[in-house]
Amino acid sequence: MTSPAGPPPTGDGGDEPQRLKLLAVTACPTGIAHTYMAAEKLSQAAERLGIDMKVETQGSIGAENVLDDNDVRAADGIIVAADKDVDLARFAGKRVVTVGVAEGIHHPERLIEQVRSAPVHTADGPAPTSGKGGSGGGKERSLPYKALMNGVSYMIPFVVVGGLLIAISLSLGGHTDPSGGLVIPKDSFWMDVNNIGVIGFTLMVPILSGYIAYAIGDRPALVPGMIGGWIANTGALYDSKSGAGFIGAIVTGFLAGYLVLWIKKVKVPKFAQPIMPIIVIPIVATTALGLFFIYVIGKPISWVFEHLTSWLSGMTGTSAVLLGAILGLMIAFDMGGPVNKTAFLFGSGLIATGNQTVMGMCAAAIPVMPLGQGVATLIRKRLYTEQERETGLASLFMGCFGISEGAIPFAAARPAQVIPANMLGGAVAGAVAGLAGVSDAVPHGGPIVAVLGAVGGVPMFFVAVAIGTAVTALTTVTLVDVSERRRRGEVLIPSARTPEPALAAAVAVPGTGGATGPVRAGLAKENGPTAEAPVSPVSGESAAPGGGSTATAVADETEVLSGYVTEETVEVRLAAEDKESAIREMAGLLAATGKVRDVEELVRTALRREEQGTTGLGEEIAIPHAKTDAVSAPVVAFARSEAGIEWGSLDGTRARLVFMISVPEAAAGDEHLRILALLSRKLMDPAFRERLTAAADARAVLAVLSEIE
Repeated sequence: MTSPAGPPPTGDGGDEPQRLKLLAVTACPTGIAHTYMAAEKLSQAAERLGIDMKVETQGSIGAENVLDDNDVRAADGIIVAADKDVDLARFAGKRVVTVGVAEGIHHPERLIEQVRSAPVHTADGPAPTSGKGGSGGGKERSLPYKALMNGVSYMIPFVVVGGLLIAISLSLGGHTDPSGGLVIPKDSFWMDVNNIGVIGFTLMVPILSGYIAYAIGDRPALVPGMIGGWIANTGALYDSKSGAGFIGAIVTGFLAGYLVLWIKKVKVPKFAQPIMPIIVIPIVATTALGLFFIYVIGKPISWVFEHLTSWLSGMTGTSAVLLGAILGLMIAFDMGGPVNKTAFLFGSGLIATGNQTVMGMCAAAIPVMPLGQGVATLIRKRLYTEQERETGLASLFMGCFGISEGAIPFAAARPAQVIPANMLGGAVAGAVAGLAGVSDAVPHGGPIVAVLGAVGGVPMFFVAVAIGTAVTALTTVTLVDVSERRRRGEVLIPSARTPEPALAAAVAVPGTGGATGPVRAGLAKENGPTAEAPVSPVSGESAAPGGGSTATAVADETEVLSGYVTEETVEVRLAAEDKESAIREMAGLLAATGKVRDVEELVRTALRREEQGTTGLGEEIAIPHAKTDAVSAPVVAFARSEAGIEWGSLDGTRARLVFMISVPEAAAGDEHLRILALLSRKLMDPAFRERLTAAADARAVLAVLSEIE
């Protein structure tokens, strides 16, 4: 066995070679099951091969077992098994292989073999990949999507904070003014609040662009990405009355990221290498990108703005329904970009001429996008992450105040589904408003202008907004659902990459829950080894001090996993033969605790989660779950199937060990996250699974499960 740098070093006596020392980092988007499963699999493989390995897990409860400078200095190689960004700068000068987290679970030995001949990572080099992960380089194909999601995740807080502060200041400190729309007195407290919100909105676009670039080109791409985003959003720099908005930010983000990757490939003298990532690359990339946008991309944007305005001016005598539909389409297309601003400025400019109906069409379309996307997250919750549902609530609030940018996070994350849905809803709202002759006396939109008395034809204005919102919401959930079904059809193949968000959700949901009881002494000894008594493979009982048994001790307490599993929630002989029947049977176990308000709703919620993606994790394990107010407190059931149940696991195994987790929507805290992390790691131990399989009765099962704590 040779180390990456050459033959293994010898000890002081030169007789025995030192063990190979490897490091690993595991991380998945939700930071629960797969993070710890990959860590455990890599550790087990290293132990079998006689290799020293330390694994850092970057889970939802923070980084654990963190790799320090001494660890890196002594390491012969590093494995990064992650489906989210991991900072590789600290591994410069070491052999590094990066793959998806599923590779760490399914092929740990192969990764250990690969890292010994992997290329050395340089500080300004691209992230190394194995080339064998997933379905033939799936990591590279997913880089644009991951970069886009990275930008959106950083942008969302700026949208929410900026939008809500503007909405609050308008509602509490604003009043209508025919010449200035919704006006806030300049020297008032609410103007200061409004200005803070405007800063948040101003930063939103550069943040989106910067963190898209960062995900592609690492730190050297952050500056050109952010400055490029600022330029894209500042139309005055390229003679346009409107900036390119979030679409321009996406363009500059990708341009900056890939430009930096290209510059990194340029060979430079050794003396210049240290200053490349901090001085040369950011300056060259920022200058090139900025000038390219101003002189090449900016001109067409300005041209589009001018010609759209001229085209709309020629349509003022046409059908009001057609004009309203066109204005609605434009308002909804880019939410602040040149197309949106063309329609808005066209409508607001006609107010001074006495024509207020065109602005009425725009005003009805403006709130449709944020309202529609917010409603979509409410009517089909399973299609959205928890963060997206929270953003949806903020989007609803912003929509009421005519802040169309509230829908930008959804449009940026799923442009192919959300933008067409927005445009359809906006067109319908504009057409209805045009048909009804709705007018608006101020250059602003949304229900707030009707409440403040600036709208003529208020009832039909709200009808137009309601119909447009419904069309957007229903179209969005339909398109997103179709997209998700197609995605699942592509990834649920044994050779494909693990559909991490859907699978991790099987154990991530209870992560929002908090402990309902005190943590007993000795719980979760994560900072040191725990001595375990021998366990009988027949009874599952282990010898305890004083001649007693662990099973007896556990039976006396009748609870493990902080009380989430009890004797009444354990079934050693599951009668069900299919997934749905198994979920129903286990829901009955949970109901015996008295913590289930509605068994049928619990079952429906668990089955809806299964539609998103299988909760069969492989290794004959399944962890169905439900996050629903059908339960009053967190509860966990365990059942065992002798024949096994077809659960759609990626490794093809039938589920014999099934944990069903249910938590209320309002549950909060980190205790569940920690226990589920321990559970997922422990289940990767074949000996533990064997003891769990051999346990004779519920007491013996509890005895085995008590090892987790």
